[in-house]
Amino acid sequence: MDKKEIMIIDGIPVEINGEKNLLELIRKVGIKMPTFCYHSELSIYGACRMCMIENEWGGIDAACSTIPKSGMNIKTNTERLRRYRKNILELLLANHCRDCTTCSNNGKCKLQDLAMRFNIKGVRFPNTAEQPKIDDSSVCITRDANKCILCGDCVRVCNEIQNVGAIDFAHRGSKMTISTAFEIPIAESTCVGCGQCAAVCPTGAIVVKNDTQKVWEALDDKNTKVTVQIAPAVRVGLGKKMGMESEENAMGMIVAALRRMGFDEVYDTSTGADLTVLEESNEFLKRVETDKPLPLFTSCCPAWVQYCEKNYPELLPNVSTCKSPMQMLAAIIKDQAGTSSRRHIHVAVMPCTAKKYEAARDEFKVDDMPNVDYVITTQELIQMIRESGLIFSEMEPEAVDMPFGTMTGAGVIFGVTGGVTEAVLRRLSSDKSKAALMSIAYQGVRGMKGVKETTVKYGDRELKIAVVSGLKNTSDLIEKIKSGEHYDFVEVMACPGGCVCGAGQPFAETKVRENRGKGLYSADKLCNIKYSEENPLMMSLYQGILKGRVHELLHVDYLHGKEHE
Repeated sequence: MDKKEIMIIDGIPVEINGEKNLLELIRKVGIKMPTFCYHSELSIYGACRMCMIENEWGGIDAACSTIPKSGMNIKTNTERLRRYRKNILELLLANHCRDCTTCSNNGKCKLQDLAMRFNIKGVRFPNTAEQPKIDDSSVCITRDANKCILCGDCVRVCNEIQNVGAIDFAHRGSKMTISTAFEIPIAESTCVGCGQCAAVCPTGAIVVKNDTQKVWEALDDKNTKVTVQIAPAVRVGLGKKMGMESEENAMGMIVAALRRMGFDEVYDTSTGADLTVLEESNEFLKRVETDKPLPLFTSCCPAWVQYCEKNYPELLPNVSTCKSPMQMLAAIIKDQAGTSSRRHIHVAVMPCTAKKYEAARDEFKVDDMPNVDYVITTQELIQMIRESGLIFSEMEPEAVDMPFGTMTGAGVIFGVTGGVTEAVLRRLSSDKSKAALMSIAYQGVRGMKGVKETTVKYGDRELKIAVVSGLKNTSDLIEKIKSGEHYDFVEVMACPGGCVCGAGQPFAETKVRENRGKGLYSADKLCNIKYSEENPLMMSLYQGILKGRVHELLHVDYLHGKEHE
């Protein structure tokens, strides 16, 4: 029998079982070590020095970068370590903006949390830092260097996970900062608006752009009709923050809350997703049958579209001409609004920061007016609900409005990586039985893995499909394609795990993210209709408003920067 590897943590014997660093082992035994720069998905940086431990010889080491070994004897909570951590916190606070009550990260800031945890009552050191200019150029995020603690989380996620490289460390010593190349505004950089930098930022140095005030102004205007649509991923993203289980489907309560806030009509973006399934599957089959360029890349994710435009413009002919579900539904809602003495404002509640950029694109404007006037993220919706004083957990669930109130399970699962592919596979399948539906679910497209591949039979040919989330994974797959690897269909989501893990969602650890995905599949099970083509609303739309106008309302030409004609 193999001898177990044991080490001692604060006098307690602990078995080593494959943990890659001391921090993981310490957390496993129920000790919450303070960290700023550690994320399990990112490389080890070891810059913040908050997770220092004391070894049996009196030396101190960073738990995040120290490999556990049998026989080690460490302490995590000594007077020396507590004093050391307090000094670090004081130095960080000395160089940090202290407008905590008006900071958008107030209540969820790691620096604030640790200052309270270690009972920091004052800062002995003066703040000698220059007041940097706030970078407000992006429609997706806001950067405030005055709140940056140089933990490097944003740099590593931008480079390692997203392969965008929009920001990096600049200068040295006390002049060190995180900046774009040549300190240009972030909107002019290679940034694609995915917002993952804001998701991992422990302070308020990078935050999601807040558009709630504009929405409140529209709601308060009696001469304005305000409609809203809710993305599939949102229903499983805000529950935990509002006192529910993270994977619980809160859609009905969200609808009720939005109505109480004054929205005139509330719709589900899943309806737009059903349209996307029909249009994208038709486009895919035409390409397969006419030998047009393959693979067909999905176009639902605006950060991926922008990444393709900036890094692989030669692949734009392979990107689907389908508008995203948000834009398809918005185009129909705005078109059907007709003429009225009241102004019409349409709002989209999204898990994604890049949707703010998509809404502002010229391709999605009619007579210089956007189809989606404002995009607010799940985080912003939470803020609005709290500002309204609504007790969310006590809301009675309500249904979305007609005439665009019918959706399918295929549309709901769009919010998780692999969901678009599964919905398309349901559409292409000639067998609509329950057994066939279950077999599609086990084709290998489900799960949070960054890269998934499968092959499916269609007629007399095998279709090779890839599902990727995270732009670094996407870039790697594209390089494989350039090297000769063949794929017929590629689903791309910029955020790892898909929209349920979007930067507009409340930040969550891996387990909660997985639960969000499971929550969407559970919502799919509760839908009476599983296939987009069986949605009765689709036939009504195609025989009505969409008749002769499918390309005008549902398609876009990113290649030429104008609506597809």
